[in-house]
Amino acid sequence: MKSYKNIYPNIISLENLTLAWRKARKGKTKKNYVLEFEQNLMENLFQLYKELKNQTYNPGVLKTFILRDPKTRKISKADFRDRVIHHTIINILEFIFDKTFIEDNCANRKNKGSLFAIKRFAKFQKKITNNLTSEAYCFKADIKHYFQEINHDILLNIIQRKIKDKKVIWLIKCIIERESQFSNGKGMPLGNLTSQFFANVYLNKLDQFVKHKLKIKYYIRYVDDFVILSKSKEQLKIWRGQIQDFLIKELKLVLHPEKSRVINLSMGIDFVGFRNFYYYKLLRKRNVRNMERKIKLFNECKIDSCKFLEIFQGWQAYAKWANSHNLTNKIIKNLSCFLII
Repeated sequence: MKSYKNIYPNIISLENLTLAWRKARKGKTKKNYVLEFEQNLMENLFQLYKELKNQTYNPGVLKTFILRDPKTRKISKADFRDRVIHHTIINILEFIFDKTFIEDNCANRKNKGSLFAIKRFAKFQKKITNNLTSEAYCFKADIKHYFQEINHDILLNIIQRKIKDKKVIWLIKCIIERESQFSNGKGMPLGNLTSQFFANVYLNKLDQFVKHKLKIKYYIRYVDDFVILSKSKEQLKIWRGQIQDFLIKELKLVLHPEKSRVINLSMGIDFVGFRNFYYYKLLRKRNVRNMERKIKLFNECKIDSCKFLEIFQGWQAYAKWANSHNLTNKIIKNLSCFLII
């Protein structure tokens, strides 16, 4: 396994800090905290450089809020200067770790994502059912309280197998220990770029076990949700037990007992926002209700038109992959007449 040494200078370079600032401000250029940072841009970037170089950098306190969209989630947001630091790390480490990821790890990666996952699912479904002519099954799995249960020591051990630069490890420890939601060395907050990235690195160990140890062919993972397709219901049950044992032993995680089960593919599989049947896809009801709530907030003038238009266009691009033409038209009719789509 190739390892990387002396990459800390690349992370803290002013060139990388400038790139990180540009990425951190994307889509937020009118936010007060961005404008404030940019009033003394070069001074602020150079101050970050000095703190990183001298290893005196100390992340700020996270701002935490509750989001009910649609289920209740605790979201934590880092200060803007800390988000710049997050990007400096990911700018370098993403290139290193992405090469170790399997093809069907679809979470938070360039040219991947939910639509890639849904296309792969459709392709695997056709293969395993002989072009939708025979019976097959799916093990649909979810990891219980995933982000809350990520173990810091295990994560750092995984990272240190590739990254041999002690200063980089120091910086990562600064972030994950500051962001911990608990005092027992585990947990990462929802909402931060580093959390998404490190969560993917953490479960890469599961991906490798599934593909290379169990040699499972039809496997797709999106964050902490994953599916395995097989002609054999009994084989899926065996794999479920092996995966559960691996998660407990190696990653200190457990499968969600209610959300992890073997299902006949013809019954429709909930995955990445769609209910996937043999010949069509439906948007999950939760997804539709979420959009309807956004429309209600817009009509009550609680979301400005520019922000809502961005939300709606994103939803439309997503919804077009489902057999939902009538539903989409119905939702459009509910829009305020002041919004031009």
